[in-house]
Amino acid sequence: MNQYETVFILTPVLSDDQMKEAVAKFKKLLTDNGAEILNEETWGLKKMAYAIQKKSTGFYCLLEFKAEPSVVDTLETGYRRDEKVIRYITVKLDKYAAQYAEKRRAKLGKKEEA
Repeated sequence: MNQYETVFILTPVLSDDQMKEAVAKFKKLLTDNGAEILNEETWGLKKMAYAIQKKSTGFYCLLEFKAEPSVVDTLETGYRRDEKVIRYITVKLDKYAAQYAEKRRAKLGKKEEA
């Protein structure tokens, strides 16, 4: 199993509940296909560098997971079919990126405790 990180941007016209529902849908898609979710971060509504579909902001979400390569194809097909998703990118993490991600998760965990 490889470690992956995916970031997707949801359209800004969604309500908070709709945004959480969309994130839950993609998490369920991953777990149903045998992926292990390591980390989930919702970065919230952010301004984009340039307008996409005449929208200048979007809800950013990050999911870190371990899965087989075939699961990534299924996930990205799900992104393409969902009209709420403006952009997405999925990256396979090498051992150095995985170590960095682990340190970042630990650092964020300490911040949340404080």
